[in-house]
Amino acid sequence: MDLVVLQNQLDNISFAILLITMLIYWVGAAFPQIPTLQGLGTAGMAIANLSIAALLGARWMEAGYFPISNLYESLFFLAWGITAMHLVAENMSGSRLVGVVTAPVAMAIAAFAALKLPAPMQLSEPLVPALKSNWLMMHVSVMMISYATLMVGSLLAIAFLILTRGQAVQLSGSSLGTRISRNHKSSLLEVQTITTSPNALLSTSQPSELAAATNGQGSTALLELVTPSTGQPTSTATLSPQRLSLVETIDNISYRIIGLGFPLLTIGIIAGAVWANEAWGSYWSWDPKETWALITWLVFAAYLHARITRGWQGRKPAILASVGFLVVWVCYLGVNLLGKGLHSYGWFF
Repeated sequence: MDLVVLQNQLDNISFAILLITMLIYWVGAAFPQIPTLQGLGTAGMAIANLSIAALLGARWMEAGYFPISNLYESLFFLAWGITAMHLVAENMSGSRLVGVVTAPVAMAIAAFAALKLPAPMQLSEPLVPALKSNWLMMHVSVMMISYATLMVGSLLAIAFLILTRGQAVQLSGSSLGTRISRNHKSSLLEVQTITTSPNALLSTSQPSELAAATNGQGSTALLELVTPSTGQPTSTATLSPQRLSLVETIDNISYRIIGLGFPLLTIGIIAGAVWANEAWGSYWSWDPKETWALITWLVFAAYLHARITRGWQGRKPAILASVGFLVVWVCYLGVNLLGKGLHSYGWFF
């Protein structure tokens, strides 16, 4: 079979598999009593990953260079990275919720590349002189994998925000242990599931107190924040123990995935600087792509710094990671819409 024909079939197959997989995850989330759906979703993501890998391999054989030199190839490489990191995150968390947020993004990327990009942009073209370097694989591939990893971690942070919307809850322990209290700005917030007798009370002697109680069967956890001025509850949030366990897991996995993506981003930026010095005679030129790569690095550095040194947990760092999701897209795709800078070739213009 001709490699070009095979590529055209594989990109459409990858999109179709991701679409079906997304629907499986969404139906599984709506009907959790059907346990087989999670296994089907995982299998679908694995098959899509292999299909995209076969597509990239076919292009590599056809063109003779690593297939990451234009927008079409980089989009499918990004989709491959997201499906791969999805499998890692789902294995770590054991939750189908991972696929609920990652499958739509991977499907949308594949759909845009396969169905929306003009045919000339999908063709393999000879490399421009600046890209004829061994650094192409080193720098660009590592950057794309870091983007995919950071996107998956950020998507889990967005899922955490959705699950805890309207709840005055701060989870503790994802960065520094499984159960750690946080004392910051005269408030102590602690999440704990109580499964003992009714009216069990857990309080502290800090300026603000958190009481937790259940109905005696572990089915409901009631969180009450008590202020020292009134001694009365000022806000309440009712979460089931299952929901508490789920959001803590999602928060933990988001932190760990972002912690994996950040050093990859760092390595990619360093490799790019070395390549830039070799090609253009300067390690750093404040090109729009370089500037936004630095902004992306700073956003996630701030996220990790806050989690590690200040013990931030819950919604605040999740909001920062959600902003990081948008920043990654601007860095990867947005700046190329300008058609300016040293990185504009091979993408839109």
